[in-house]
Amino acid sequence: MPTLEQMLACVRVCQTLSNFYTDIHLFRYDEKREEIYILAGETIGITILRNGRWEFDDDTEA
Repeated sequence: MPTLEQMLACVRVCQTLSNFYTDIHLFRYDEKREEIYILAGETIGITILRNGRWEFDDDTEA
């Protein structure tokens, strides 16, 4: 079950994506890692941690 901090952060992130007319393609809560993952637009990946902090996925290859 997501934490309250995760749920509030999720609403803020989804609202921001919506404000920029960005499609949300995937929304998933991983019970083992206890993280929420959102895939939006063409290349936006966001992970929301248990404490409500969120971060962009860094998929750049070196």
